[in-house]
Amino acid sequence: MSTMTITIERTPRTLQFGDTTFQVEELSVRLPFARKPADLDEVGGQGQTKVYVTETKELTVDEFDAFARSLLVSRDWLRGKGGGTGDGYLCVEVTAPGRPYLYVNPEGGDYARYVARLG
Repeated sequence: MSTMTITIERTPRTLQFGDTTFQVEELSVRLPFARKPADLDEVGGQGQTKVYVTETKELTVDEFDAFARSLLVSRDWLRGKGGGTGDGYLCVEVTAPGRPYLYVNPEGGDYARYVARLG
């Protein structure tokens, strides 16, 4: 089995929304987001949206697999995060060893309302 490495450039940005300022990293690629996917099989789709990473959540393989199987379940670590910028989404990057990178925009909720994957 061979391994492929993909490097995605990240550009630091400062985004201003009303009185709130966010320090983010903009990914150099745009990704298609799925709305309210039940699991990873439903992630993908149409459109290309900018991704602004606000933070990275590192999970174990078991935690990632449980998350990916049930994306609509409430999770404290997503509560109140995310949002749209007009041309992109504020996302929590979700990673685990040997798994795809997920970009989650809960839109202020506590579940994975919008999800894109890389890998």
